[in-house]
Amino acid sequence: MAAVEVFPSPGELGAALARAVTEAAAEAVASGGRFTLGLSGGSLVPLLARELPGALSAAPGADPSRWLVAFCDERLVPPEHPESTAGAYRCQVLAQFPPPGPRCLWVRPELGAAAASDYESQIRREFPGPGVPQFDLLLLGLGPDGHTCSLFPGHALLQEQEALVGFLEDSPKPPARRVTMTLPLLNAARSVLIVAAGAAKAPAIKRILEGREEFPLPAARIRPRSGRLRWLLDQGAAQELQIPAGKHPGNPGIPGKKNPGGDDPDGK
Repeated sequence: MAAVEVFPSPGELGAALARAVTEAAAEAVASGGRFTLGLSGGSLVPLLARELPGALSAAPGADPSRWLVAFCDERLVPPEHPESTAGAYRCQVLAQFPPPGPRCLWVRPELGAAAASDYESQIRREFPGPGVPQFDLLLLGLGPDGHTCSLFPGHALLQEQEALVGFLEDSPKPPARRVTMTLPLLNAARSVLIVAAGAAKAPAIKRILEGREEFPLPAARIRPRSGRLRWLLDQGAAQELQIPAGKHPGNPGIPGKKNPGGDDPDGK
């Protein structure tokens, strides 16, 4: 069961996110020599730009030079385009890291539809062996419609079982042409954090965390097979949750709500 953590403000949410990344990085580097991280764009970029450099300076064991960074989805636009996820991270986040910084896997937008298979090949080369690659940590966002990465409600890519990276040219949110990690790759991760802030996300979050829908929203399909799933929310995003006993433990401070589930961080 997912752990759900609620913070009084987006600033505190961002600080908690940065701590989670640095703690995961330090653990992975200590145990295996590298940290594999998947990043989503949107509002995650400014959150990490503001909080992650300071958190790294206080956690020398997290050593960004030992990181392998991939992007959970990407718009097929040039890297200097304002809609480029990789471009936003390069300018706002990666530029703040001390050299040499992380090694990154880049989507090649000039390849068009072939960018998806090229990107999947890049990922597979970094994870030798026949199994599905297993990232140490994926950071995912959430749209008001319940989409995550570039997996949108009702889209055929939600049914993909073989390809680890998919191409779409009909995104309901522009730009239309994108590549995205698919559910088989997302759900292989050791740890997934879904981060959401703002009241506009509250109805979707209620449906995902408290609903029992026959056709779940895309973010509700993030269910790591053997890893850990955590939701990091601010109060606006969490405002419609009821928090029944034992359902969403570990939630500090939703106004007017009790938390009878205790403070078990693993949500068990």
